[in-house]
Amino acid sequence: MKLFPSLKKRYAKEQLTATQAQRLAQEIAFGPVVFQVSRLMLKFGIFRLLADQRQGLTLAQIAESAHLSVYAAQVLLEASLTIGTVLIDEERYTLSKAGWFLLNDKMAQVNMEFNHDVNYQGLFHLEEALRNERPEGLKVFGTWPTIYEGLSSLPPQVQKSWFGFDHYYSDCSFDQALEIVFSRPIRTLLDVGGNTGRWATRCVAHHPQVEVTIMDLPQQLAMMKEQTSTLPGAARIHGHGANLLDASVPFPTGFDAIWMSQFLDCFSEAEVTAILTRAARSMTADSRLYIMETFWDRQKFETAAYCLTQISIYFTALANGNSKMYHSDDMERCIHAAGLTVEETYDHLGMGHSILQCRLRETT
Repeated sequence: MKLFPSLKKRYAKEQLTATQAQRLAQEIAFGPVVFQVSRLMLKFGIFRLLADQRQGLTLAQIAESAHLSVYAAQVLLEASLTIGTVLIDEERYTLSKAGWFLLNDKMAQVNMEFNHDVNYQGLFHLEEALRNERPEGLKVFGTWPTIYEGLSSLPPQVQKSWFGFDHYYSDCSFDQALEIVFSRPIRTLLDVGGNTGRWATRCVAHHPQVEVTIMDLPQQLAMMKEQTSTLPGAARIHGHGANLLDASVPFPTGFDAIWMSQFLDCFSEAEVTAILTRAARSMTADSRLYIMETFWDRQKFETAAYCLTQISIYFTALANGNSKMYHSDDMERCIHAAGLTVEETYDHLGMGHSILQCRLRETT
């Protein structure tokens, strides 16, 4: 398995002493408790109180300011002390570095909201999902075959956290991605799995003539039209309704570029190969297909690889039961099987995205 050097250093050899490993084992065993305690320390404003009062606060002061009983504040603070998010000196609690990151790191907040609102209840059914390769945890929200058919019907807070998570990881890469995609002459672009149209709106704002067609489920296109109808360039954003898992549905032709952002991770390897094969059939020698994904093996920082491999479990338990955040070798194998080749690879975009620029593979 190929890994970027920063990851190989961490994953090839044991990093922990026996005592550290024992501690980690207990952190894992109490993981759900650690998560909920830390979430409530944020929600009740205790981390914020401690950040604002650098000299520290007593238990009684924290309980009063957070509008909690002394008992409630005490169990949260004592658990947080041993978790490592707060410190204590004499009778005063202060914020630790880990607590500061939970309070101020946008990625940590997005991940926490996503895990609480979208994943937490469904993860109880992870074992079933792994055995059946179906999103068995999705039953806590509805009876759809995958989460994508149900996005428009999810409870508002769940929807908010799902889209907040999705947009956070994609939007920060768009500026660099636009420069890459539009470095070639493009008048027509097919945005596959375009969701609410955020990439499409960026494209029409970036290029005054480009026409963008979003290929997605009809219910997603309805959400897209609602989101984009009043935005500049909306007249150049079109919809093409399709169930991308239906192998009998061809891709529309005539596009200079095909764009797939955080899309193929929603499908199994066999499905990815089938989708890319249909995309390849719609391409000419002059067209290009761009795949933007957060490949866990191509991360500059190990923390990113950690987050991405954990996110894979969301796909197993709730999204569709058979996809993941891919290793780039797995994706390239699917690309080759579809009759395409990777012409160029761009790494370290935004929060750790890569773009694989693909063209039709020459046949002998």
